[in-house]
Amino acid sequence: MTFLQSNGADAPNQIIRFNPYDRRHFIGGSDARIIMGDDQEALVRLWREKRGEVEPEDLADNLIVQLGTVTEVLNRAWYQKSSGQTIKDIQKRVRHPVHNWMAATLDGVVEQTGAVFEAKFMLPWAFTEEAAADKHMAQLQHNMWVIAARNAVLSIVTGGGKWVEIKVHADPLYQHLLLTAEKKFWRCVQTGEPPLLFNIETPRPRLEAVKVVDMSASNQWAQLAATYLRTREAHGEHETAKADLKKAMPEDAKEATGHGIKAKRSKSGAISFEAQTVEVPHAPIQ
Repeated sequence: MTFLQSNGADAPNQIIRFNPYDRRHFIGGSDARIIMGDDQEALVRLWREKRGEVEPEDLADNLIVQLGTVTEVLNRAWYQKSSGQTIKDIQKRVRHPVHNWMAATLDGVVEQTGAVFEAKFMLPWAFTEEAAADKHMAQLQHNMWVIAARNAVLSIVTGGGKWVEIKVHADPLYQHLLLTAEKKFWRCVQTGEPPLLFNIETPRPRLEAVKVVDMSASNQWAQLAATYLRTREAHGEHETAKADLKKAMPEDAKEATGHGIKAKRSKSGAISFEAQTVEVPHAPIQ
C-alpha cells in the first residue's frame, strides 16, 4: 500500500510505503465510519481486509485522499495560527487501555485542552458544517473514546479556499452504540462470519454553536417570525392575566368560575384554567 505521509510537523510530504497488513489487528477511526455506515459492500470488504483475505485498497490514485494528506501540514499550521492553540502527538498511534482491538492514529491532540484534532480536506460544492460533522462523527467519537478525550476539533480546508473549525463533544450514548457495533464487527472478524449492516439509529451528537447565520432567505423562518411578532404582545398579556387570576382566586377555593373561564386547584395546589362556552340568551319569539 502506498500513500502520502508527512515525516514530521514541518517536513515535506513524500510517498512512502507501509506494511499493508499493519491495520489488520485493530479497528481504527476510519474503520469506524464504515462500520457505522450504510454500505454493505464496503463493510464486507473491510471485514475481508481485517481477516487478511484481501489487501487494503491502494489509495495512491485517490486524488481526494492525497489532497487531504498533502494539505494536512497546512491545515494544522492554519489551525494553530487561527486558534492560538498548539497541536502535539502528531500521527501518534494509541491503543485503548481495555479493548486492545481499538486503536487510533491521531492527526494530533490540542495541547491546551486535550481535544482530539482531526484535519480534513473537503470539496466546496454542497459543503455544510452539519454534513461534514455527520460524515466524520464516527471517527471523531471513536478517537475520543480511545484516548478518553471529552472534546474533538474538526479542522477542514475546502477546495474553495475556506477554512472551517467544528468543535464536537464526546457523546456517551453515541459512543455506547459505536462500541456495540465495533464489538460485533470484531467478533465477525474472529469467527469468520460475514458481517451485516448494524442499522443503528445513532443520535445526533451535540455540536458547539459557534456561528452566526442570516435567515433572511428562509420562507419558513419568515412565516414563523411574523407569527411570533404578531402574537408576542398578546402572549405577554395572557401570561400576566393568568398570574393575576391565580392571585385573585380565594385560597380555600377548589374551583372558581365566571366570565367564561373555570379555574381548578389540584391537590398539590397548582391552578389550571380552561375556557367555558358562554351561552348568550335569545330574545323570546313574538
